Amino acid sequence: MEVSPKKIGVQSVHRSTLSKQVVEQIVQLLISGKMKAGDKLPPEMELMEELEVSRPVIREALSSLETLGVITRKTREGTFFNYKVGTHPFSVMLALAVDNLPAIIEARMALELGLVTMAAEKITTEQLAKLKETIDSISNSKDNNYGEADKEFHRIIALSANNPIVEGMIDSLLVTHNKINSLIKYRERDLTVEYHQAIYSALESHNPQEAFTQMYKHLDYVRQKVLTHSSGN
Repeated sequence: MEVSPKKIGVQSVHRSTLSKQVVEQIVQLLISGKMKAGDKLPPEMELMEELEVSRPVIREALSSLETLGVITRKTREGTFFNYKVGTHPFSVMLALAVDNLPAIIEARMALELGLVTMAAEKITTEQLAKLKETIDSISNSKDNNYGEADKEFHRIIALSANNPIVEGMIDSLLVTHNKINSLIKYRERDLTVEYHQAIYSALESHNPQEAFTQMYKHLDYVRQKVLTHSSGN
């Protein structure tokens, strides 16, 4: 008689908000210690059976977890919990808040506003030069295709804070950036350059208060833009 494989111990989910519930159940495997960072998740078919949901629901949940940096899907190898999840639980909290857009935006603001004030005190001439390059790239971009340069601008600021304790949050910051970036339906290159230039000038002057103010203006504009569009769907 064939022995059935050991169950991983997730609970079946209800029909409402199925994808979010699947996300919560998978994250719970980490929180409970049943699985750990680096472990391979069960195949889609097994998850479908245990959670009693369809393949599209499973794939939507896995896609959300991948976007938030909790898992990595490798062709022909399977799906794995990222090693960083064990040391960067902020990613797990982002996963649990996958459908709470205001909370994700506020998390990004909390991280960046703190980092930019530290950056104003510590940013180097070399880092300022790299920051200026990203602004030039955005300014010279075609068809408003400047997402990577935009992300690099924020990454340089985060790294220039030069704090090993908060450095672990930078990946989470970029995850929130990617999530918010994916929801922007139209871009305003000139306005982005204007916001980034104001932040750059404050950093160049090593003025933490002004850097905070200009970053807040920028992120608050993005917040209002994304939330307004989202609520209009």
